[in-house]
Amino acid sequence: WRAGPPVAARLSRGKSAGPGPHGAMAQAFYRTEERGQLYSPDYRLFFKNVAGHYISPFHDIPLKVDSTEENGIPTKRARNDEHENLFNMVVEVPRWTNAKMEIATKEPLNPIKQDIKNGKLRYVANIFPHKGYIWNYGALPQTWEDPHQKDKSTDCCGDNDPIDVCEIGSKVLSCGEVIHVKILGILALIDQGETDWKIIAINVNDPEASKFH
Repeated sequence: WRAGPPVAARLSRGKSAGPGPHGAMAQAFYRTEERGQLYSPDYRLFFKNVAGHYISPFHDIPLKVDSTEENGIPTKRARNDEHENLFNMVVEVPRWTNAKMEIATKEPLNPIKQDIKNGKLRYVANIFPHKGYIWNYGALPQTWEDPHQKDKSTDCCGDNDPIDVCEIGSKVLSCGEVIHVKILGILALIDQGETDWKIIAINVNDPEASKFH
C-alpha cells in the first residue's frame, strides 16, 4: 500500500501553500508531483514528505495538527488558541472549479485523481450565479466511513471514503494543499443509501477564522 513509486515515474512541478504561519507549517512537510494530463483518466497527483519520499495522503498525514510527529519530525503546536482542536485537511477540489477530484483510496500511494462515473470523467454542474464548488473541498486524513457499520444518526452504513470537508474561508486553495482547519459544524447526507458526513471548517489562516466557532 505504501510501496515506492511506479517504475519510470515522471517528475513534475511541486506546489506550495500560501502565506501564513499555519499553512506554511503544514505545507512545509509535504509537496506534490503531477503525472499525466490534467482532466484526463491518467492524471495523478502524488504526495511526498519533507525527505522526498512518496507518502499516502490517506494514511501518512496525521489527522490532528498537534500530533507529536509528522514524518518523524516533532511538530510545533500550530494553534492560535490553546483550547482549539485543529485538524489537517487535504484539499481535493479548489473553490470555483468543476472537476471532481478525489483521493484514490484503492490505488497504491493514494494519489488524487479525477473521479469517473459511467465511463466519463465527473464534473459538477454550475449553480447560477456560482461556478463549480462554492467552497474548497477535501478530506480529513486517517478517517474512513465504514461501509459495514450502520451510523446511529442516519441509519445507513458509511460510504467507504475518508470524511469530507467543506472549507468556507475566503482563499481559493490548490489541489493537493495540506492546510490546518478549525471545525465549525457537521452535516449528515445520505447519498444513494450511504452515510456521507460533511465537515464544515475554516482555514485557520483566514482573516475571519477567529470570528467563527
